[in-house]
Amino acid sequence: MTGLERAVADVLARDACSGCGLCTRLDPSLRMALDARGYARPRFDGPSRAAPGAEAVFRRGCPGVVVRAPETPAGAATHPLLGAHVGIWRAWATDAEVRHAGSSGGALTALHAWLVASGRAARVTGAAMDEREPRRSVPVSIVTREQALAAAGSRYAPVAALDNADALRSDSAVCGKPCEISALRQTADDLVDGEPPLLLSFFCAGTPSQLATDSLLAELGVPSGAPVSSLRYRGLGWPGSFRAIAGDRAVSVAYEESWGRALGPTTQWRCKVCPDGVGESADIVSADAWESDEHGYPSFAEGDGSSALIARTPRGRQTILDAQAAGVLSLEPFTMAALAAAQPLQTGRRRLLRARLWGSALAGRRPPRYPGFRLLRLTIASPRLALRVLLGSFRRVRRDRREP
Repeated sequence: MTGLERAVADVLARDACSGCGLCTRLDPSLRMALDARGYARPRFDGPSRAAPGAEAVFRRGCPGVVVRAPETPAGAATHPLLGAHVGIWRAWATDAEVRHAGSSGGALTALHAWLVASGRAARVTGAAMDEREPRRSVPVSIVTREQALAAAGSRYAPVAALDNADALRSDSAVCGKPCEISALRQTADDLVDGEPPLLLSFFCAGTPSQLATDSLLAELGVPSGAPVSSLRYRGLGWPGSFRAIAGDRAVSVAYEESWGRALGPTTQWRCKVCPDGVGESADIVSADAWESDEHGYPSFAEGDGSSALIARTPRGRQTILDAQAAGVLSLEPFTMAALAAAQPLQTGRRRLLRARLWGSALAGRRPPRYPGFRLLRLTIASPRLALRVLLGSFRRVRRDRREP
């Protein structure tokens, strides 16, 4: 085996793969495919043909090996749970069609369409519904407003945005999951000829199994193998519904039910031990700015969407302000404290992640390394809760290893 083959095999054996697709850019023999559990994983189609130095690049950037906290830009403020920022707003697309199509206000979709229309980027690489098999999600390159609209809305299923050579072009912008953006940020000097692409991301709760989508469709009366012509997980309102069209039949279920009961519980293990669901390595990050009830629980009542839009870097801030000046985005003042209150999953995961990592390691599953995130100081602030999380993680990993 080559060094890259051994490194990839180690990540897979530890169940630490996030399915980002970085490794496919390092060896033309690698491709992404769904495994038996419904997650995107790399496979060798033949003998490894990795270029010299590929193993070192992989070990530096693969999110199953390491995720490094980025350096804080000069002048940035830092939130202990949500990371650095040089600007934060409540934002939404001024175009009503774009706002309606997006998951939460259409801010990213509006940026995608404006970046290519203005010539700021030759393309935006991201993810969208597979037009040939709408049950699936695929990496895409967006070059028109119509393509940006087609890619609007979350895709709660496996898709590897970096399994797209356009993501390595300096004239692109790249929108991907936080793990994908971290991988690209860490390896851009090796893989991108010129300035790194503009990097956009979103708050990510994790990648569910593709099997969960298929099971939910079956529950709604669309059995396995039945042709589907359209499938959306969110959007067309905020937060929008899971909806599909199969023949002359349209089916749907509310977001709280689709994510909370069917999709979310199947999130892969690597996502459950993620230090960066908030996209700290990106230039621009979008997040749901949920309204909360008196108990702090997010409200999923339908309404006009709005996003929290964070500039992590000066480049990101200037892009956002230029889009506002161009009439593409509406912006209102917002705070990281308000966003933290609206995102209990992200703040809770970060606060107790070190305990979860300890529990996983004690059960025999070595997690990735996460230098620079200062997880220990967060976890020891709540020792009793941390112990409970540690023991729970230990038991779950032990059970999973006994029952593959």
